[in-house]
Amino acid sequence: MIAELFPNGVWPYAIGGLFVGLGVALIFVLTGYIAGASSILDALWSYVSRLRWFREDAAERDWRVALLLGMISGAALYAVAVQGGAWVTGVQPWRLLVGGLLIGFGARLGLGCTSGHGVCGLGSLSPVSLSAVVTFVGVAILTAHLVEALGVRP
Repeated sequence: MIAELFPNGVWPYAIGGLFVGLGVALIFVLTGYIAGASSILDALWSYVSRLRWFREDAAERDWRVALLLGMISGAALYAVAVQGGAWVTGVQPWRLLVGGLLIGFGARLGLGCTSGHGVCGLGSLSPVSLSAVVTFVGVAILTAHLVEALGVRP
């Protein structure tokens, strides 16, 4: 069963999780900022939008953009160094677009994304984040079963 869930073994995932946790903790300890990923979008919009919603993150936008660039370049470096090239998906572009829009809407509706609530929120013992994570996981399980029952494939 473990081999099916973790085909590369448990250690790559455990080490990755450790690095994510250390990164979030370091950002908080060194800057006092919570490193939720969904607020990066607000920070990017604050460069061009005059709406108050996006302007609230304007003071934090530079480091959030640097964090985004680090995530993208880290993933690209991993793809080249470890996998020997870019990762390509077989999922149709329209499904990626619709999925991205739904995830963005859900992140706004849920006051943060799954990683923000799961890593940063649970790490700070937030009851709101605990409720959000339980909801995310429950809906994901139900959705996976529904998609499987309907026979939907990428």
